[in-house]
Amino acid sequence: MTLSNGTSDGTIRWGILGTGFIAGLQTKDLKENGFTVQAVGSRSLDSSKGFAEQYGIATAHGSYEELVADPLIDVVYIATPHPFHHANALLALNAGKHVLVEKSFTMNAREAQDIVDLAESKGLVALEAMWTRFLPHMIRIRDIIAAGTIGEVRKVVASHNQSLPQDPAHRLNDPALGGGALLDLGIYPISFAFDILGTPAAIRASATMSATGVDRQTAAIFDYDGGAQALVDCELDAASANRAMVIGTHGWIDIEHTWYNPVPFTVHAVDGSVVERYDQPVSSRGMQFQAAELERLIRAGETAGTILPPGETVAIMAAMDEIRRQIGLSYEADAVVEGK
Repeated sequence: MTLSNGTSDGTIRWGILGTGFIAGLQTKDLKENGFTVQAVGSRSLDSSKGFAEQYGIATAHGSYEELVADPLIDVVYIATPHPFHHANALLALNAGKHVLVEKSFTMNAREAQDIVDLAESKGLVALEAMWTRFLPHMIRIRDIIAAGTIGEVRKVVASHNQSLPQDPAHRLNDPALGGGALLDLGIYPISFAFDILGTPAAIRASATMSATGVDRQTAAIFDYDGGAQALVDCELDAASANRAMVIGTHGWIDIEHTWYNPVPFTVHAVDGSVVERYDQPVSSRGMQFQAAELERLIRAGETAGTILPPGETVAIMAAMDEIRRQIGLSYEADAVVEGK
């Protein structure tokens, strides 16, 4: 069985689609925690073979089509740039494979719904690889909030600002590759706001655009029917401490740098006194926990869990669609009309 500590008995077999940086991070965590990584696929056989050798993977495929057709794999982890997630996920699902899809899940809500609908129709799992959701410190935070320790949640504040490559040709700055702060960085605080407060009733957004036409920095306010707010921001050319807070009527939770990693947090009462200090390191980077959840779903015969159900992934993409509408950022994928 898949254990709650993020390990696996190795009976479910994984295929890695893509050989980039994030694929390496996920594969390393899988290998270190007992998961079976059976195969890797790339558009380049040389790249695939190099990745397989580096991580001790049995089979290297020279195309994505060969990877998803491999009868020895059960799950495909999709680690390509997000403009390709839609096609890659549909390819794997149509081959009968469960999918763990990197975030942002897709380019827009329409693409996300396509994946979710196909997975549901086939009885397969399509899970967004928002690894933060499945980390132990986030599970504890949800328990604290549910217990009423900080009272009624009034505000969520979260940032994700980094100083990243500024080369105009870099993926992060290229509109054709889904560049910009929002989809790569903003997805983290936005997903966190959804996790704590749910889907907002209204969104107000502002951004500064780069010379290449993507958002260099974006900030948004989420308003909720009960009066709560979420303040989220992201930037790709200036770093910050990247902390987060959940503020309630009886106290607040302060999550340390960098909040979306497995880091400590402190629960404060209204008077500032410490109610709880959480500091429990995890093994590896922590990406194994999302894989353990996917394996749990497979074994349970379920296609949707409670930590990040597919419908919420679609709603998150819809919120980012609205932010992009307000800041005037569109991508080629947005122009695609079904049937044309």
